[in-house]
Amino acid sequence: MKPRLRFAPSPTGYLHIGGARSALYNWLWARKTGGTFVLRIEDTDRKRSTEESVQAIFDALTWLGLDWDEGPGKGGDHGPYFQTERLELYRKHADALVESGHAYRCYATKEQLAEAREAFQKEHGRQGFKYPGWWRDKGPSDWPDDQPFVYRIKVPKEGATGWDDLVKGRIEIGHSEMQDEVLLRSDGVPLYNFGCVVDDLEMGITLVARGDDHMINTPVQILLYQAMGAEPPQFAHMPMILDERGKKMSKRDDAGSVEVYEERGFVPDGVVNYLARLGWSHGDQELFTREELIEAFDWASVGKEGARYDEKKFLSVQAHHLREIPGPALAKAALPFAKKNGLEIDPGDPRLVPAVETVRQRAETLVEVADMIDYYFRETPTPDEKATKKFLKAKFAEPVRKYRALLAAQDAFDRESLEAVTKAWMEKNDIGFKDYAQAVRVSLSGRSATPGLFEVMEVLGKERCLARLDAGVAAMEARAD
Repeated sequence: MKPRLRFAPSPTGYLHIGGARSALYNWLWARKTGGTFVLRIEDTDRKRSTEESVQAIFDALTWLGLDWDEGPGKGGDHGPYFQTERLELYRKHADALVESGHAYRCYATKEQLAEAREAFQKEHGRQGFKYPGWWRDKGPSDWPDDQPFVYRIKVPKEGATGWDDLVKGRIEIGHSEMQDEVLLRSDGVPLYNFGCVVDDLEMGITLVARGDDHMINTPVQILLYQAMGAEPPQFAHMPMILDERGKKMSKRDDAGSVEVYEERGFVPDGVVNYLARLGWSHGDQELFTREELIEAFDWASVGKEGARYDEKKFLSVQAHHLREIPGPALAKAALPFAKKNGLEIDPGDPRLVPAVETVRQRAETLVEVADMIDYYFRETPTPDEKATKKFLKAKFAEPVRKYRALLAAQDAFDRESLEAVTKAWMEKNDIGFKDYAQAVRVSLSGRSATPGLFEVMEVLGKERCLARLDAGVAAMEARAD
C-alpha cells in the first residue's frame, strides 16, 4: 500500500514556519513515494479558530506550492476534512471504547477536580496532579442521570508503550508516567489525541510526521489505536525550529509565519529550499530545486536536535532561487511590490524585463527588485538627499553638459555602443569620466548605487536620459558650491 500522509493544522492564526516545514516534509515524502498528501483542519478550538485563519493556511500552502491530494477544496473518500463536521464519528468511537473496556465515562465535576488539584499542590509543593481514576471501575449502573460527563481512556497501570520513531529511534514511555486523560468533552468535542487518532484511522494515514513537541502525545495515541483493534501508523518526530538565540520559535516571532516571507518578497522555491534544510541534510548540498528535494529527501537524514534559524543563510538561499527565475516571470512577480511603492508599471512595458535583468544579481528579494527598478519607470527619479548633496555639485555641471551633448549625437543607444563612445571621448579629450560619473548616475537615477551606468542608460532610453541630465545640470548650476 502506498503511503498516506497528512498535515492537520489548527486554524488559530497564520501558518507558522514550523508547521510549514511539517507540511513540506510530508509533501516531499508523498511525492517521492507516489503516496497521498491529505490536508485536514483541526478546528475544534471554537474560540480561537477563524475562517480567516483557515484561508490563511490555504493561501500559505498554495503559495509554497504544497498542493494537497485530499482535503478542503479537493474532496476525497475520507471527508469531511474539518473536525467540527465529524463530531458524530468521535462519539461513536468513544462509546465503542467504553463498551470494550478501554475507556470510561467520568462524571467528576470541575469543582471536584480543582479541589483535588489544589490538595495535591499543597501536599507535594509542585504541579503534576494526575486524575486519580474515581470513575475508572464504575459501570452503567453507577452513572447518574442527567449529569454531564466526559470520556477518559483507561491507561494500563503497568508496563510501557513504545515505538520505533523514524527520526528519534526507539522510544518507550512507562504507563506510570501517563494518566487517564480526557478523550471527549461533555459537549461532544474531542481533545487533540482522540480526534487525531480517530481521523488518522478513518483516513488510512500510514505515517504521522510532525514536530517533536508532539512526542508526549504519541504513547496515548498508540494505546488508542490498539484499543480500537488497529495497527498504529509509523511515527516521525521532527526537531523544533529554534530562533537565532537557540530558543523555540513561536508564532509571535517576527520570522515566525509564512506570510512574513511572502510580504518580504521571498520566492516560494527559496523558502521551500531553506525550510527543507532546516533540520534535514543531504551531504554538504545547500541548494536544491524542488525536484532534487523530492529525490533526495529521506527520514534517516532528519536531525534529532533542534534546528537553529539563520537569517543570513535564509537570505542567501532565497537570493539564489530568485536569480534563477526567468526574466519575464521575475518581472511579473515584482509588479505587486512596485504597486505597494505607489508605482503602477504596465506589464507590457518593453523596459520592464530589461530593467529587472539589470538588478537580478543585486537583489535578494522581490521587494528589493521593485525598489531597484523604481527610477526606471517614474517620470522623474526620487532623489536621495545624501547622494544629491554629495554629487550634484556646481563644478560638475559643465562636464555633465558636455557629456549630455555627446549622448545627444548618438544614434545607437545600447550599452556596448555607449561604453565605446564614452571611452573614445574620454581618451580624445583627456577626461577622467570617473570623476563625475556619479553626478551622471545621480542625475539619471536619483541614487548613488545602481547597476552599471551604461546598462541603466540603455534601459532608460535616449530621450529620458537627455531629459534627466538636463534636470541634473540645472540642479548643479543652482548650487552655490
